[in-house]
Amino acid sequence: MRLLKATLRKSKVELSLKTFVESLSVFVLYGLLFTLVGSLLGVKATSFLAIFGAAGIAVGLALQGSLANFAGGVLILVFKPFKVGDLIQVNTNLGYVIKIDILYTRIETFDGRIITMPNGNVANSDVDNRTMNPIRRVDLSLKFPLSETVEAIRPILVEAMKVNPNIVSTPEPDVWLDHIGDSELQITARSWVESTLYWPTYWEQLEAVKKALDENNIEMHLPRRIVYQGGEHKPLSDEKS
Repeated sequence: MRLLKATLRKSKVELSLKTFVESLSVFVLYGLLFTLVGSLLGVKATSFLAIFGAAGIAVGLALQGSLANFAGGVLILVFKPFKVGDLIQVNTNLGYVIKIDILYTRIETFDGRIITMPNGNVANSDVDNRTMNPIRRVDLSLKFPLSETVEAIRPILVEAMKVNPNIVSTPEPDVWLDHIGDSELQITARSWVESTLYWPTYWEQLEAVKKALDENNIEMHLPRRIVYQGGEHKPLSDEKS
């Protein structure tokens, strides 16, 4: 195992594959060890083959879920939908991949929790890899009163977003009218950033946009309700006065 680890360390194999090979090698080496010891004690190799075959069938029936996880781990390492260090979301779990084992994949969430997911479930689920693409788009959804105009808002938002040093120059930031509601304009302000800097940039862009709007005396939409009060209640003819 020390020789294998040293060889993998010097090679250019990905970290996830290294962990997988090391874990699998432990089981293989123990099997070879028992076979070698049995041979030295005079036990025929065919006997070991029969034992391993029977044990394999029994273990396969007892560990169907684990075998599915093993196959899922192989598929993950072959097709590489993600690797160690990627930010992924599987079902409702979002976090950075810290380990891909024979049977399980472990991720660390933003609040420091470690989630262990069976590889069989991961391989058969939709995997949202948020760092595979080198850049991502930051979308800010903002609402303004109907009295405001897009022509007045667009240059303010674009200039506010361009100040951030994390955004890329191409594509450039843009602002578009996304929806016209009953009492508001919904405007989307978009900029592109490196995937690893998405969340810091998202929060910084929100603050920059709010500050720019305040400096230009542009108010965002606030829900309002107008209540009309009618005249005095006039009882119907059949009501008692």
